[in-house]
Order: sequence, then C-alpha cells, then structure tokens
Amino acid sequence: MQRVNFSAVSEFVFVGLSDAPEIRLLLFVLFLLIYLATMAGNITLLVAISTNSHLYSPMYFFLGNLSLLDLLCPTITVPKMLGALLLEHKKISFSGCLFQHFSLISVVGTEILLLAVMAYDRYVAVCHPLRYPSIMSTKLCAQLALGTWATGLLNSLLHTSLVFTLSFCGPNKIQQYYCDIPPVLALSCSSTHSRELVILVVAGVLGSSACVVTVVSYICILLEILARNSPGIWHKAFSTCGSHLAVVCLFYGTTICTYVRPSFTYSLRWDRVVSMLYGMLTPLLNPIIYSLRNKEVKCALKRVISQVRRAL
Repeated sequence: MQRVNFSAVSEFVFVGLSDAPEIRLLLFVLFLLIYLATMAGNITLLVAISTNSHLYSPMYFFLGNLSLLDLLCPTITVPKMLGALLLEHKKISFSGCLFQHFSLISVVGTEILLLAVMAYDRYVAVCHPLRYPSIMSTKLCAQLALGTWATGLLNSLLHTSLVFTLSFCGPNKIQQYYCDIPPVLALSCSSTHSRELVILVVAGVLGSSACVVTVVSYICILLEILARNSPGIWHKAFSTCGSHLAVVCLFYGTTICTYVRPSFTYSLRWDRVVSMLYGMLTPLLNPIIYSLRNKEVKCALKRVISQVRRAL
C-alpha cells in the first residue's frame, strides 16, 4: 500500500501585503469598497432576475448562476485578506487553507464551464431563434447548470487531494493573500513535478474543452451573420452576444495568466496583481457589463432600486 504523507505544518502565514500601517489602511479601505460594491452589484442582479418575470429565460437563468459564482469568489478570499490588512491576522490553519483552496478552485472551474454553456445558449439564440424555446428547455438548462457545478466540485476535489496530500514540513509562509495552487506547492517538502503535470493536464483538458465550445459557438454565430447579410444583423447579434463576449475575454485573460502555466514561471509581484484582478475586479465588472449592455436588465435593476428606495 502507498504510504500517505501527513503534513507537519499545522498553519500557514500569508505574506506579501504591505507592512506599512498607512498603506495597509489604504488597501483595506480600497478592497473593502470593491468587495461591498461587488456584493451589492451581484445581489441586486440576482434579485432583479428572480423577481422580474420578463427575465425568466435560459440566458438570465445562467446569468443568475454567474452572479452567484461572482458572490462566492471574493467571499472565499477577501474577508481573510481584509483581516490581515486591518488586524494583522495573517495565519490560517491547515484545514482552513485546504477548505479555501477547495472552494476557490470549485468556483473557478464551475465558472469556466458556465461561460461555455452560456456561449452555446447564445449560439442557439442567434442561429436557431425559432427553435430556441424547445432546444433550451427548462430541463436542459437545469441539467447544464447542475453539470457545471458538479464538474467544478469534482475537479476541485482532484486538485485539492493532489496538493494537500503532499508533505509540508518546512516553511509555511504563503507568498499570496489566499491559498492558491502555485504558492502552496512551492512550500512542499515532496517532489511536486508529477502532481504539477497532472494538475496542468486536467486543468488544460477542462479549460480547453470549455474554450473550444466557446470559440466554436462564436464561429458559428459569425458564419450565420455572414450568411444572412441582412440589415441590422450585426447590431442585433452584438446586442445579443456582446455582454457575454466581454465577460469571457475578461475571465479567460485573468484566469490563463493566473493558472495555466508551470511553477517555474511563477512571479510573486505579477501573480499578486493578476490574482487581485481575477479575484476582485472580475466579479465586480461582470454585473456592470451585463447591466450596461442589456436594456431588460437595466429596466429590472431600476425597478429593484426604486423598490429599495421606497422601502427605505
């Protein structure tokens, strides 16, 4: 039987955030405001989708799932970072680090697959508009959403088991503000090459599959637009797909820079910046992108805001 490696490290310490008190306070205020804005934007979007009958469609069902993921992503990492900045509580237990890592990878994997499902939804809406209600049925939408969440959880379970069954017996300072794969692997006493390879292969297969679905969907949309060549078709297609395309570019850009590369390319300063862009700005910008590009979402948000004002 293969012997399981148990960790000798009971806790980890987050390092890298500024030690200067005045900078820490400034960063705390900045990140707190971004976090609160992210929560407010995504919660408002979820309320608007769930309370407006005009938004009971597959597109907005998946958008609601995306907003839920954008609520979870910063909530997993930002509160701990804010505590480190304000109260200097930079320590996290081994089990806490494991849970944070598992939760974050689950959200990332699920969001990758969900964006691919949303791309397919946009393809059906543009290329098969008359058959759209029958193809994107309630049952299929529920199955696709459940499949993305289940696959994200299973993918995270594999990654977490590969990382946290290594031996950790030396340094325990994580060069990041949360428990991510590269900085945790860098602390292991064991050889990580084989596990890094498995992680890269699994992440590559999952990410490339979702990327292929997204790219093929948009290629089909482009070919359909060129084949029709009718007046106003470009504007209609862009209004249908523009928001999703912008979110895809933003998500894939930051995710690829953060995860899809071997550990020898790991750069502390660059990765902290990219991680903050992915972990904080992407969830903040997603509801803004959809609300600015979609008239129905705008109207629904205005109703929600007006109701909140009346209640206050």
